[in-house]
Amino acid sequence: MGLEENLPSGVLLTSVEKLVNWTRKSSLWPATFGLACCAIEMMTTGAPRYDLARFGMEVFRASPRQADLMIVAGRVSNKMAPVLRQIYDQMPEPRWVLAMGVCASSGGMFNNYAIVQGVDHVVPVDMYLPGCPPRPEMLMDAILKIHAKIMDEPLGAKRATELAESGYKTPMIPSSVKYAPKAKKTAPKSADTIEATS
Repeated sequence: MGLEENLPSGVLLTSVEKLVNWTRKSSLWPATFGLACCAIEMMTTGAPRYDLARFGMEVFRASPRQADLMIVAGRVSNKMAPVLRQIYDQMPEPRWVLAMGVCASSGGMFNNYAIVQGVDHVVPVDMYLPGCPPRPEMLMDAILKIHAKIMDEPLGAKRATELAESGYKTPMIPSSVKYAPKAKKTAPKSADTIEATS
């Protein structure tokens, strides 16, 4: 059962905005930026058991010029902050940032002068992922939510203004709810059926 069987007369209509956003979300390449223990979970997510290749993300780029998603996995020291910003500045637009783990999100247990208290002091963050360290399933859920956010991104300043004025926000539904199999509705049994079966 292919896509062509579900199309009326073999024609598929969509907007340019939806098509562009679909291509962006379907080929999201993360930049390799693991800083601490969260990086182990990030690497596990790319391994065969969890298989990020299903989402077109099997290529963790070593060059920021080829990446459009920065997963900041771990604590960011004040020495590393300028390097983080430089890598972010070298990434092409559009680009997204995911703060993975409590250390990247808020400094975590490292409440001292050496650690940046949240990576959002250095780069703008699109998604915060809690946990110490978060499980690969949680990272995949955050990535799917970034996909939903990308699908709703406007093309151009005029469209962005329209969406801002309408107050629209992307619904962030957990993947376990959004992609769960739909329960089949069954008709309630009548009294005659119940008596016949008993």
